[in-house]
Amino acid sequence: MHWTGAQIHALRGDWDVADRQVAEAAAGLHHYEVMLVPSCLARAQVAEARGDYERVVEALAPVVQLSERDGVDEPGFWPWADVYSNALVVTGRWDEADTFLTPHEELAARCGRRSAQARLGLARGRLVAARGDIDAARKEFEQALAHLEHLPFPYDRARVGFAYGQTLRRAGKRREADTVLKNARDAYATLGARTYVERCDRELQAGGLHTGRLTPGMAQLTSQERSVARLVADGASNQQAALELFISVRTVQYHLTHVYSKLGIRSPANSPRSSASCRRATDVVSATRPRRPRVPGRRPSPGPPRRRVTCGRAGCRGPLPGRW
Repeated sequence: MHWTGAQIHALRGDWDVADRQVAEAAAGLHHYEVMLVPSCLARAQVAEARGDYERVVEALAPVVQLSERDGVDEPGFWPWADVYSNALVVTGRWDEADTFLTPHEELAARCGRRSAQARLGLARGRLVAARGDIDAARKEFEQALAHLEHLPFPYDRARVGFAYGQTLRRAGKRREADTVLKNARDAYATLGARTYVERCDRELQAGGLHTGRLTPGMAQLTSQERSVARLVADGASNQQAALELFISVRTVQYHLTHVYSKLGIRSPANSPRSSASCRRATDVVSATRPRRPRVPGRRPSPGPPRRRVTCGRAGCRGPLPGRW
């Protein structure tokens, strides 16, 4: 119950409740597998919703280390293998992901578990794309969606679509990505999964096909620079921004350098901070923060508190213009 509750509240963006559910589900290696696995899944799925894939790997490590595998690896019973392998790919552990995925894919195929094949196909699609074969990745994602056809799993379809669209965007297939991500967004919105509606919106914004009206300052930035600026302005570290946008940390640093230059903000790593630069950074935060999307049938909640980092100068309440 707590595992399911943690996932639902994380998808809705009710972070305090999700964290309480994770705490209620806590279990250790001395507990039975029936207690340990859902406890680890609760932590992992909340971390995945936050885009913290390093924490996903950490959360599921105890499940990987279990010596007794009966029931733990059964396809379609505990849906942890796809969450773990997806996190391995996103965090750059490609060889480890490949080694882990293969036996689980073979077992799911032997058992004829289409839902498990689809979820594992998501990770496989990400992996082959990360290794440079976008055509093979497209086939993996399309096959995953085909496995889910006629199955009553709308969340899994949305999840595959989100990963598919994110992969297409990174490969430069912006128009294809736009269509796939819009479909995933609509599916998440129908489910009330506000967290992923917002993540889809950030991906669509990063694609640059629908920018809307921008302030004069923000119009100078590329779509990717705006996406990086939004995440950093909301308190994300460079690594967190990289994982969320499926790009490298170095690319995030590159975009931030251009954001500072175009908006006339001196880099906090290379120069003293003035009250003027802090006020300018405050303007960037306001200009880059998107409106919270509406989800049918649900009143928007305030979401997690935004981290505020100030420069510490007397008389200045503005945030720092990003973190390196």
